[in-house]
Amino acid sequence: MDHVEESEILAATQRYYVERPIFSHPVLQERLHKKDKISESIGDKLKQAFTCTPKKIRNIIYMFLPITKWLPAYRFKEYVLGDIVSGISTGVLQLPQGLAFAMLAAVPPVFGLYSSFYPVIMYCFFGTSRHISIGPFAVISLMIGGVAVRLVPDDIVIPGGVNATNSTEARDALRVKVAMSVTLLTGIIQFCLGVCRFGFVAIYLTEPLVRGFTTAAAVHVFTSMLKYLFGVKTKRYSGIFSVVYSTVAVLQNVKNLNVCSLGVGLMVLRFKEKLPAPIPLEFLCGKSVVMGTGISAGFSLHESYNVDVVGTLPLGLLPPANPDTSLFHLVYVDAIAIAIVGFSVTISMAKTLANKHGYQVDGNQELIALGLCNSTGSLFQTFAISCSLSRSLVQEGTGGKTQLAGCLASLMILLVILATGFLFESLPQAVLSAIVIVNLKGMFMQFSDLPFFWRTSKIELTIWLTTFVSSLFLGLDYGLITAVIIALMTVIYRTQSPSYIVLGQLPDTDVYIDIDAYEEVGPFSIILNGCKTKSGTGVNPAFIMGARRKAMKKYAKEVGNANMANATVVKVDAEVDGEDGTKPEEEEDEIKYPPIVTKSTLPEELQRFMPPGDNVHTIILDFTQVNFMDSVGVKTLAGIVKEYGDVGIYVYLAGCSAQVVSDLTRNQFFENPALLDLLFHSIHDAVLGSQVREALAEQEATAAPPQEDSEPNATPEA
Repeated sequence: MDHVEESEILAATQRYYVERPIFSHPVLQERLHKKDKISESIGDKLKQAFTCTPKKIRNIIYMFLPITKWLPAYRFKEYVLGDIVSGISTGVLQLPQGLAFAMLAAVPPVFGLYSSFYPVIMYCFFGTSRHISIGPFAVISLMIGGVAVRLVPDDIVIPGGVNATNSTEARDALRVKVAMSVTLLTGIIQFCLGVCRFGFVAIYLTEPLVRGFTTAAAVHVFTSMLKYLFGVKTKRYSGIFSVVYSTVAVLQNVKNLNVCSLGVGLMVLRFKEKLPAPIPLEFLCGKSVVMGTGISAGFSLHESYNVDVVGTLPLGLLPPANPDTSLFHLVYVDAIAIAIVGFSVTISMAKTLANKHGYQVDGNQELIALGLCNSTGSLFQTFAISCSLSRSLVQEGTGGKTQLAGCLASLMILLVILATGFLFESLPQAVLSAIVIVNLKGMFMQFSDLPFFWRTSKIELTIWLTTFVSSLFLGLDYGLITAVIIALMTVIYRTQSPSYIVLGQLPDTDVYIDIDAYEEVGPFSIILNGCKTKSGTGVNPAFIMGARRKAMKKYAKEVGNANMANATVVKVDAEVDGEDGTKPEEEEDEIKYPPIVTKSTLPEELQRFMPPGDNVHTIILDFTQVNFMDSVGVKTLAGIVKEYGDVGIYVYLAGCSAQVVSDLTRNQFFENPALLDLLFHSIHDAVLGSQVREALAEQEATAAPPQEDSEPNATPEA
């Protein structure tokens, strides 16, 4: 017998016995003593907030500059080799991705190299993740390109009568200006959200939403790359149904495809498929770049066969330039979407790798880091960046331990910018498009989510599908807004369509379980979660009152006394208003409250007119899952207590948290102090309390002489 079986047997044979009073809320509060809390004055709080101590200054530096915490603790002998190998591998992959994603962003390829250098250096100082790779990302680049193409289309006429189709440089300069403006505004939004501690916004972008969105983005990227893979000249589209227009445009011009361009691109794809064993992605990209550049330069594909190539890569870094802030009113919606999507992708991958390696990331600091990378990078002509999923996996999988690996990768990009960029000017765009398409494999694999969500949650499947369809056909910006609205609507649907169960006691225990799911329990007289359930044991107070009125009318008709119904049925409202003809005497300093539960006992001769039904005297609501109650909820609960009290049924609340009790108190639910007796510490306390109450009522009923009229405060029969 192994240790696990011994533990299970031991746990199954153990018993515990507890002897304590039945804890209603008043009884429990008498046993407890709250701690005295010393409230600080506003002056003391301000003094404490603005007092500078070495420890506080050190913590602020650690929080705002995480590099000051992990760099002094860097284990050189243990980490340096892994960071070097990881940095080189990531740099090899980052070079072609930077050039390719610049095409998605609708800017010249060299700006993809700038975006692969500046932000990476910034993130090394301000980021909290040690393994993600910051830089151009396909989805974000495509969203940037959508804005640039919308404001600066291919057929734009530049002031002065120059057609943009005849002046590519002028058109590209305008698109770079748009990309810089969007990037600056995106960075400002992210930085402000981080300073205001809004890192929690990522939780509203649920996993089905993010995966559906990125899958739709992968389709957009794929269709955008087809024109480069086939070597055809088509107009670039953005906005609603852009993916349809782009696909149709490529298919219409497929007869004009460049065979050489397609052949070079397919060579890369076939090279990946024909490998006898899986090889690292960075090796594939490096070999593809070298082979594509060598073949293009050796056979002069651009001059001889009109194959589109990367083109001129000017050496050196550009001087800083101020983005055009006058475009903010045209791009703020896109900037908000890019800021949220970029952060969501980054924090998702950062948390995944952090959990794997046993450290934590700060969502707020990640927002600040991304904000600084984008806003500062925009001054140096970069477009918006985020975490690249494929490069992050490479950086972590090849042994990277810290962001020094990312810095080494960015230094390799700097080497290309300053010295060796001309070597890649002959690289065919078809090779870059093929590399991007290969990198999309992971995103397209997310279609396998559909069977999983079909089995686990139809609502999450709905979120995935609606996000995918809306982002695919409405565009990534409006698609994301639509997806968020639909996700919020599902939350409303869930809150407005809750599931209810009736709980019963597991014999000889204080455990209460679903009576419809387990054979060990059956329908008891204690209903624990509502007044109507699928088991048919529900109690409707309106039905009971109506049945009583019908019984009284039948009896009155039989005996010929039409006023007997009004004379016999006791109403709480009538007692409160004194309409029963007798007003209770009120003491000067004591407020008289109406009884919580009113009993109306029908004469025996009337019982034959009542329909048969369950003799329910108490309903217990399990409030352990209730986190808070607003004023509407409190009013609804008060109405439930009153409705059931009018027909002689108590409503107990079990397991209320301190927050719920505070909400009830603040909304004057306990204006009648007797309502405090309806609260119990647990379900079992409430069950025992109801049983004791009924037993005492039965004893009083047998001891007291029979009376013609029932007392208002009498309890119903068990």
